[in-house]
Amino acid sequence: MKKEIHPSNYRPVVFKDMSNDEIFISRSTVNSRETIEVDGVEYPLVKLEITSASHPFYTGKQKLVDTAGRVDKFMNRYGDRKKK
Repeated sequence: MKKEIHPSNYRPVVFKDMSNDEIFISRSTVNSRETIEVDGVEYPLVKLEITSASHPFYTGKQKLVDTAGRVDKFMNRYGDRKKK
């Protein structure tokens, strides 16, 4: 491997799924202002809206996660096109 081409801040980071509060620890270089304590160790925290723990494709459950009101905005704009 070539020397000095890899990031120097590669460290364990906690990723938290905000829809179901599932957390997992992985190594990353992502910057974070928040921290969280897991098992007595403090890690940088990255909040995610959806992960494999809550995505319908991976869970097999149809669950609507709409934090920004996008579905309501779409339905108000276009409605149900079948009804006339």
